[in-house]
Amino acid sequence: MSSMQFTVLWLLGLAALGTEVFALVDAIRHPSAAYPAADKRTKPLWVGVLAVSAAVGFVMLNSVLSLPGIAAFVAAAVYLADVRPALRQITGRGAPRRW
Repeated sequence: MSSMQFTVLWLLGLAALGTEVFALVDAIRHPSAAYPAADKRTKPLWVGVLAVSAAVGFVMLNSVLSLPGIAAFVAAAVYLADVRPALRQITGRGAPRRW
């Protein structure tokens, strides 16, 4: 593998890890009661899934395109695309701001 390919894959892995850590921190910050109110799974489940996702993302940093690396990113992406907007709507953090 050339150094350019290695660099691109390493940066891709770093971006995936950043996404996974961001999703984990965001899941921790929301109150436990918001998850059932948004009709989503429980907070411990999502925090657990995202913690495993971040750990796998860290371990697979150099091989982000492997099956575990992709699965870890998909878990974080599902949280960010589906669960996070519902939680923000319930907690009032996603309301549009007036100027």
